[in-house]
Amino acid sequence: MTDPAVRRPIRGSSVLPGRRTELTLHTADGLRLVGEIALPVDRDPVATVICLHPLPTHGGMMDSHVLRKASYRLPALAGFAVLRFNTRGTRSIQGMSEGAFDNGEAERLDLAAAVEHAEFAELPGVWLLGWSFGTDLVLRYGLEPTVRGAILLSPPLRAASDADLDAWDSSGKPLTALVPEHDDYLRPEEARSRFARVGQAEVVAIPGAKHLWVGDTERVLDEIVTRITPQLAVPLPRDWAGQMTTADSSMYAQLDKRIVAPAPEKT
Repeated sequence: MTDPAVRRPIRGSSVLPGRRTELTLHTADGLRLVGEIALPVDRDPVATVICLHPLPTHGGMMDSHVLRKASYRLPALAGFAVLRFNTRGTRSIQGMSEGAFDNGEAERLDLAAAVEHAEFAELPGVWLLGWSFGTDLVLRYGLEPTVRGAILLSPPLRAASDADLDAWDSSGKPLTALVPEHDDYLRPEEARSRFARVGQAEVVAIPGAKHLWVGDTERVLDEIVTRITPQLAVPLPRDWAGQMTTADSSMYAQLDKRIVAPAPEKT
């Protein structure tokens, strides 16, 4: 039995207490998507994060490491509900969502299904968290009425157009882009120029970071919490007293290394 007085470091595979439930999202075109919702154990959530994963044809899925660590930690550390799911045709350990990858087109229905589930479940304060490919889904399709704002990890701005950025500007909804200093696709200086179209957008350069965020999960989670619940002190705790289990992360090791954005199209 774990001694509640002993604090142990939170590691990459540490799973803090939470109510985790498998779920099935239903899209408007009749597909069933594999997902999970993680909730705080002993209280109602104070906010909700819907995660949009990286490119599935390059290893992206609902268990991509930053997203699964958000589900492992944020219910306990921040009181968040964390909803993750596989977009159409995407496989993870939890299973494979129906349908086929559509290069970010029909995936608009997948995002809508996730937001709809949050609405029906009466989850509070819905925010979108996109990573790489997932950021284009957020920018193109994320302006749902119940969405309060969005956080983008390593946005390549490949599919999102100036018109999409202008729509976010007109909405006035908070938009934060966390941009790695050494990103393979869009680095901070160019990101600031591109996102200048969105008056309220905040571009945060993360020194030393790369597209995959390996070794930078704690910084990313702190930035997420600061944007959604600024009243909560950061950095988040790096250790934990009480129940804490360890996930088997070995099955994801190679997949995490494959998460990349698509190469820019040649002109």
